[in-house]
Amino acid sequence: MNLTDQNLMALTRRAFLGKTSGLGIGSLALAGLLNDETQAASKSASPFAAKQPHFPATAKHIIYLHMVGAPSQLELFENKPVLREHNGKQCPKELLEGQRFAFLKKDPKLLGSPFKFKKYGDAGIELSEMLPHLGTVSDEIAVVKSLHTSEFNHGPSQVFMFTGFSTQGRPSLGSWLSYGLGSPSSDLPGLVVLVTGLTPGGGTSLWGSGFLPSAYQGVQFRTKGEPVLFVTNPNGLTTGARRRIVDDIRKLNEIQLEETGDPEIQTRISSYEMAYRMQSSVPGLMDIAGEPKHIHEMYGTQPGKPSFANNCLLARRMVERGVRVVQLFDQGWDHHGSIKSRLPQKCKQVDQPIAALIKDLKQRGLLDDTLIVFGGEFGRTPMLQGSAGPSAGRDHHKDAFSIWMAGGGIKPGVTVGKTDDLGYHIVEDPVSVHDLHATILHLMGMDHKRLIHCFQGRDYRLTDVAGKVVEKLLA
Repeated sequence: MNLTDQNLMALTRRAFLGKTSGLGIGSLALAGLLNDETQAASKSASPFAAKQPHFPATAKHIIYLHMVGAPSQLELFENKPVLREHNGKQCPKELLEGQRFAFLKKDPKLLGSPFKFKKYGDAGIELSEMLPHLGTVSDEIAVVKSLHTSEFNHGPSQVFMFTGFSTQGRPSLGSWLSYGLGSPSSDLPGLVVLVTGLTPGGGTSLWGSGFLPSAYQGVQFRTKGEPVLFVTNPNGLTTGARRRIVDDIRKLNEIQLEETGDPEIQTRISSYEMAYRMQSSVPGLMDIAGEPKHIHEMYGTQPGKPSFANNCLLARRMVERGVRVVQLFDQGWDHHGSIKSRLPQKCKQVDQPIAALIKDLKQRGLLDDTLIVFGGEFGRTPMLQGSAGPSAGRDHHKDAFSIWMAGGGIKPGVTVGKTDDLGYHIVEDPVSVHDLHATILHLMGMDHKRLIHCFQGRDYRLTDVAGKVVEKLLA
């Protein structure tokens, strides 16, 4: 046997071991696994089906009210007399060392709030004079004054607030909840989004599913025109014809699902069915004209005119119909200037409908199992941005800001956390964004350490490798 023959035999053995034994046997094993997965997938329930939580939940639904641009905690929730006393004075240099700001320049001056505060309710929660309606339900809320984040620009901070990571591509809070709990509603999505004004800088990733199955991404409803794009039948297509088309597409998808076992095909099947059912469920849901007169007066709603007030009423209607997660985004809270004149306008737009939402949910017996969260993506600095006077504003501040929560197992009337006399640094009970997420998941019956999805060989969770439940917030 010559050298060439030996090389051929070696190559043949390698080919056999590599292709026949390795890939061939591996392929047989893979085929068996895929066949098992295909059979399981074909028999599995819809990805939208409701699932059991890890433990009994205090909240079944969540309404997240996000004020896009970041409202000033120093004007709304943090009464700082010492900051007022030092209004116009130079900011202490030790507060500036090693700090990064979005727009502040060298040696900024301090800015005391021009607004008064008042204690409300039996708990004596202190709120701005611009929030009188919220004051009437102050005993229902819990204020967190020590939230902090790692990002100081709007887009990354919004993404971090809703996904636990500062760059796009991770699943959103609402998607994780839909993934872990499914949806109680058979004809509406598990995660619905309503936007007042422009889409936030963080984009659709704030309600996106990231690497989770696409069944769990949010659906944006519009309050003007077609409520959900591409759901309405085209002209000339009857409901019966649409049903037959959906049935035929389902059969084709089921054939492909049997062949491949791809879970996204099951998502596609369920999405077609959901879209078909939404043709009937969504128009009635979005038509608020039939609400009683006293409800419209309580919220300040005007049917047919898109507004944050209308969206708050719609949020209540969605929770009633079983929507798991409702996210409301309201644009216009980025007050780098003219905060004295512009902030009261924004507060007037949201104060009444938010208080009405709490009252409405409570009188219907829905507040106990509906969690409400109000906040922005970060806070505002105690230093002046721009010139003093009517044009004064505040820059972004990531190290300390406020949110509030209500219902769904939250201990009402409590205040968690404390900042220094200038509202600059946290001095008691710091709460990270991951802590907030862990607490929300806990209230919804989910252990944040157990809500995991494996992607590209690594286990991921909303809280990454951090997060702890804020026990002081729990009823």
